[in-house]
Amino acid sequence: MKSIQYKDAKRVEVGEKAAPEIGPGEVLVKVAYAGICGSDMIIYQGVHPRAKPPLVMGHEFSGVIEKGHATLPPGTPVTAYPLLGCGHCQPCLNGYAHVCDTLKLIGIDCDGGMAEYVKVPEDKIIPIPAGFPLKLGAFIEPVAVGVHAVSRSRYRPGDTAVVYGAGPIGLCVAGCLAYFGARRVIVIEAKPRRLDVARQMGFTTIDAAHEDIRAKVLEYTQGRNVDLAFDCAAHPSVHTSILDILRVQGVGVVVGSYKKPAEVDLIKIEFKELTLIGTRVYEWRDFETAVAILQSGRVDFDRLLTVAAPEEAPKQFAKLLAGESDAIKMLFKFG
Repeated sequence: MKSIQYKDAKRVEVGEKAAPEIGPGEVLVKVAYAGICGSDMIIYQGVHPRAKPPLVMGHEFSGVIEKGHATLPPGTPVTAYPLLGCGHCQPCLNGYAHVCDTLKLIGIDCDGGMAEYVKVPEDKIIPIPAGFPLKLGAFIEPVAVGVHAVSRSRYRPGDTAVVYGAGPIGLCVAGCLAYFGARRVIVIEAKPRRLDVARQMGFTTIDAAHEDIRAKVLEYTQGRNVDLAFDCAAHPSVHTSILDILRVQGVGVVVGSYKKPAEVDLIKIEFKELTLIGTRVYEWRDFETAVAILQSGRVDFDRLLTVAAPEEAPKQFAKLLAGESDAIKMLFKFG
């Protein structure tokens, strides 16, 4: 089968690989689309602590069942819940397997979806509704990240929110806020292309490279500041403004993954009675909500997706790393 394989730091290759053999409790999925995630870029750079070459990356994918499922017939459109919990640590036993002490993922700790076929544990298979585009099916996982972040934030309909970062996850969070009825969603970004896409999606924007973030937030909120702020950029510069743009008793949510500890002004948290919340990946129900959001068509997530052939993978990974790609979310089409 054709596959995209991580071979070494900054080297991916497209080549033939034997299709996976499935055992009891496993399903073979014929892949239609697979997306590049930020974690795939970390693998590509050779700095992911768990991913070892040769590896077929990809935990965001869609396809159809080839064989192996006990109740779903071949041809059923599906995606996968890619988290692999241990099942016996305290988080797993208490119903929080998404923060398992030794959490693993399809496409990081074992071969993933950037191939013509992938094997998936049967209990991780999520059917996609009939007629649902498989291209959007590969985007269910990122939207589920947005759903989980919003659900963790104590959001209430009518809230005003800031989202730092107009990458795939930032725009998923912003889109979920819009879907759930936020009064205004303000997206902060420095890259012109991403700012333009955020505007096209109907969000208020602030150019982090040329505008005063605090002043613009006060302007857009008539001096009230925002109820919620989501850090999807995971950049130290966020913490120079995030606590100042939140209203008293506002909530900040850390969505992006920091590479090293960031400085946080605890005095501002104390004096304004702010709440900081962490959020990590998603729960099963977040996938179900993500499907409903995408199926509704109320948020134009399709404009975020760029499709390429698997043969373009070496070029596309290099362009993304160099910041030379206009793609917000790159998908490879296998089906």
